[in-house]
Amino acid sequence: MIFAMTPFTLFHVLLSLIGIVAGVVALAGWLRSDLRSRWTAVFLGATVATVVTGFLFPFTVVTPAISVGILTSVLLALALFALYARHLAGHWRDVFMACSIASLYLNVFVLVAQAFLKVPALNDLAPTGSEPPFLVAQVLVLAGFLWLGYLAIRRFRPISI
Repeated sequence: MIFAMTPFTLFHVLLSLIGIVAGVVALAGWLRSDLRSRWTAVFLGATVATVVTGFLFPFTVVTPAISVGILTSVLLALALFALYARHLAGHWRDVFMACSIASLYLNVFVLVAQAFLKVPALNDLAPTGSEPPFLVAQVLVLAGFLWLGYLAIRRFRPISI
C-alpha cells in the first residue's frame, strides 16, 4: 500500500501523521494545563503543511476533502492568531483550544476515512463508506474528541505562554 504512493502523496501522508502524533501529545499536555510549546508548534506546523499540500493535488471540482481543507485552514488561522498574536489572553484561550482540537479531529477524521478506503480488512467492512462500521468508527472518534475538547477547554489554564 505505502509503496504504491507517489513521493508527493507519501510526503503529504507523513505530514498528516506527524501532525496527528504531535497533536495527541500536545492535547495530553493541554489536558494538564501545559501548553507544551514545541509539541504545539509541531502540531500546528505539520497540520498547516498537510492542508497546504492537500490543496496542491490536482482537482477540478470541490470535493469533501477540499471542503475539510478549507474548514481546517480557517480553524488553524484562528488557532495561530489566538496563540501567537493574542497570547491566549481572555477568550482567545478557548478559541485556541476549540480550533486546535477541531483541527486535530478533522485530521483524524480523514485518517479514519482513508483507513477504510485503503486498508483491505476495513474496506471489506465498509466499501462505500456509508456502512455501519464506518459510521460507528466516525461517531466514536467524534464523541471522543468532543469529550476531550470539553475537558481541555475546562482544564487549560496555562500560567504563561
